[in-house]
Amino acid sequence: MAYDSKDNNKLGTLLKEKFGLEELPVAVKFYKTEAEVPEGISKIEEPLRHCEMITKSAREGTIFYSTDKEQKCKGGAGAIHINTEPVPEKILTGEFYYNLGRFESKEAGKKVADELPKLPEFNEAIVYAPLEKAEFEPDAVIVIAKPVQGMKLAQAIVYKDQPRVKADFSGIQSLCADAVSRPILTKTPNITLACDGSRNYAGIKEEQIIVGFAKENLNALLDAIEALYKE
Repeated sequence: MAYDSKDNNKLGTLLKEKFGLEELPVAVKFYKTEAEVPEGISKIEEPLRHCEMITKSAREGTIFYSTDKEQKCKGGAGAIHINTEPVPEKILTGEFYYNLGRFESKEAGKKVADELPKLPEFNEAIVYAPLEKAEFEPDAVIVIAKPVQGMKLAQAIVYKDQPRVKADFSGIQSLCADAVSRPILTKTPNITLACDGSRNYAGIKEEQIIVGFAKENLNALLDAIEALYKE
């Protein structure tokens, strides 16, 4: 059964209240063209990184959309495939991360760069909204959590006879490749420990982790939370 966007408010509120989240769960939705963005949703005025846009919505409760022009991190824009220009060659070859001292060699950097989850289809716009306020079916939902909250989310994920949670990350491109692209591609939740960019620019705290969900996971998540946290 397809997830009903009418449940966004219920799920977002339950996640916030039952798990004691400090920041609002964020829903993101891709649109093939900018013209398809729902009326009343404004374009973000200042260029930011994708991870900063997520935390802006999570902390301020704001709803907005972005095109490639507003995305400051071209690696992140490439991972979620709203980039209108090729991802910089230094990122694709691993040289960028090698120069940051993250890898022993450029070859090691390229191997990880090659394995980063990337959405195959181009979209012109992406909308960011707190899940509890979103009036659309999310393509992905991102939860910023503490480890104990992540544990409770994992318990909710496996509640309805689901496989064990498998975390897939490398400490690089966490809120884009790990928390959005991978769940959408695999239709399964993913847990990531964030990255230098999201911690330095988007303010992800030392004690926080990230959990990403695809829209296919939301019905089971809602049912599990309602069952596990009955009044």
